[in-house]
Amino acid sequence: MSKAYKITLGLLVVMLVMLTWLEANEPREVNWFPSYSAADHIPLGTKVLFENLKEQDLDLKGVNVPPFEFLEDTTLTGTYFFLNNNLQIDQNELKRILKWVEKGNTAFFIAENFSENLLDTFNLKTEILVPQDGISSKPRLNFIHPDLQQKNPFIFDKETYQVVFSENDTLSRDVLGVTQLQTDTVSQPQMNFIRDTVGKGMVYLHLMPKAFSNYFLLNGDNAAYAERALAYIPAQKTLFWDHYYKSGKSFYTSPLYLILNNKPLRWAYYFLLIGSVLFIIFEGKRKQRSIPVIEPLKNQTLDFTRTIAGLYLDRGDFKSIVSKKISLFLEYVRSHYRISTQEINDDFYRRLAALSENTVEDTQKLWQYMARFEKAESVSKEELLQLNKAIKAFKNK
Repeated sequence: MSKAYKITLGLLVVMLVMLTWLEANEPREVNWFPSYSAADHIPLGTKVLFENLKEQDLDLKGVNVPPFEFLEDTTLTGTYFFLNNNLQIDQNELKRILKWVEKGNTAFFIAENFSENLLDTFNLKTEILVPQDGISSKPRLNFIHPDLQQKNPFIFDKETYQVVFSENDTLSRDVLGVTQLQTDTVSQPQMNFIRDTVGKGMVYLHLMPKAFSNYFLLNGDNAAYAERALAYIPAQKTLFWDHYYKSGKSFYTSPLYLILNNKPLRWAYYFLLIGSVLFIIFEGKRKQRSIPVIEPLKNQTLDFTRTIAGLYLDRGDFKSIVSKKISLFLEYVRSHYRISTQEINDDFYRRLAALSENTVEDTQKLWQYMARFEKAESVSKEELLQLNKAIKAFKNK
């Protein structure tokens, strides 16, 4: 081992020791990620609220699947509770939720940003509250109902933007809560909590998810705000807590996140990387042999497919082409819409029609059309073209 090698290795070891000491003594930053996950202890998690609801005399159930799938069970009754910084619910899911609410159930939406289709359904618009006096944007929250209203409003003592409803039709909905920035001297609170009737049920919309976070609930007497807001939820009914629409949900899907979020594991990972780099620098050059360049094989799948298709056409074996065309379409349904094609029944037709934006009747006709070809002993070229046209029309809806 040469002298230069020893000096270089010694300097690297000293640098690693210094970095380790600095990292160990550095205060950990507060994670303000808007997770709103019931499993998170961070400031903008909802662990406190979720555990508090579990301790109450309340039938609380978590939902880990999309609303469209969950509400396939039409016998469910209760309150569907959504809480996140963004709620981007697609049109098909929204229709199913509102249809469920019409039967006498409740939907409770809490978010800073709602999808356009949800706002349009209730003829609403939102805007960000701009400070009138000064630059502080700490919101003050309160209720309209005299029994829930507090003389001194609840304050979120961190600078944050506040979204409010900018349109109000008092004939069709109830204003339940308001907000105002702390520094504004003019008493003109804006709507941030409303209720609307849908059939026999109710829909609640709230624009301040931070008011239900761990940080807010553990600050002073702010827990009373969430308690009063949730007092509108019908008692003695099941509360379905949505775990699917959560910003924090995808945050835990990566094993690397778990490693980097734990200090001992993080440093073990860093040492492994640094050790690998050192090995490559000091050992790789001396021992690594030259690697011959091997040209990759050309991808001739397309040419092969064209050749096989040409053979079938030359032989006039349209029956085999139809069978393969149907098999490819079934595989497309399974992979694209995540639906099993093993059991074909009315429920299958309804689900596929909803996801593909086709009618149930068109879906059934296509399956009957394919079944007739499967049973036929022979198929003409014209029939093959008709089947291909029908499948394309179904996909392009």
